[in-house]
Amino acid sequence: MRTNSTSPFSRPALTPDDVARQLRHLPSAPRVLPRLKQLLSDGNSAMHEVVALIRLDPGIAARVLHIGNSAYFSHGLRCYTVDEAVNRVGYDQVYELVASAVASEVLVRPLHTYGLEADELWRRSIACALAAESLATRLSVDRDIAYTVGLLHSLGMVAIDAWAFQHQPDLRLVSRGLPYEAGEAERAALGFHQAEAGAALLRSWDFPAVMSEPIRWQYLPRGTVAHFTGSALLHVAKWLRSAALRADHPPHAGAIHGGRPPLPDASILQALNLTPSRLEFLAEEVRARLSSVHSLLETTAAAVVSFPGGTRQVADSGIARVG
Repeated sequence: MRTNSTSPFSRPALTPDDVARQLRHLPSAPRVLPRLKQLLSDGNSAMHEVVALIRLDPGIAARVLHIGNSAYFSHGLRCYTVDEAVNRVGYDQVYELVASAVASEVLVRPLHTYGLEADELWRRSIACALAAESLATRLSVDRDIAYTVGLLHSLGMVAIDAWAFQHQPDLRLVSRGLPYEAGEAERAALGFHQAEAGAALLRSWDFPAVMSEPIRWQYLPRGTVAHFTGSALLHVAKWLRSAALRADHPPHAGAIHGGRPPLPDASILQALNLTPSRLEFLAEEVRARLSSVHSLLETTAAAVVSFPGGTRQVADSGIARVG
């Protein structure tokens, strides 16, 4: 994929780090954020319930992990999971993060550059996280790290969209489907793709290489030796994400790609000891787990009602069973 030298976006000064610096916070999910705010407003909510919902929100999850690994909270010990980070940061700090996200309109918005609604971006992120977690279980890879990598795999798109909003609001980047998605358009316009921007963002937030590098190499897992397994796992998880989402939300009549995405490269599947039939089985598993997530959010909304002076939990929401 060549850089278009006539494009104003291909100037040498622009790098993934420049784009990463443009973004202070990730968007929060419009479905999850109100539920999380309600839960935190209830003094009787258990921390494990809060953690379960945070795991469904890429923006809040990334911010909590970032703060949990800051010098103030980490004391030199890195945390890799949302559970650890929430326990380090504490209930009050998490509440402040969520309250700030609720109050800020910019945190819940579509990606105009990519033609994605906020809810669609959230579905993609959750589906990929669940797929990565399912694969990790079968590959003896840390499930929590895999889940987080899947949850944040598209954050480079968020960074690019934020940059474009400031510098070129008319920029449009079209995905051509798996395996490279909008990579060709991104390289033509910017000189790099969203995976590189996403990895730069994670590095700037002091995320460990075991998380940033698989995101960087999600399109070409063979490009890294040290992080091949994580990169290959994410590469395949994206196929599962797309297959599961197409089953629930078939593409419209004018879509470029109407059927299942092309299978990942056979050599990658072989390295992970996966077969096409196993992928089909896992795609159905991810689709079923996505249905459970939707049911969870609906149940949570029904279980929290308003009373004078605040909200109160009136039924078991089942949040602890997620993940």
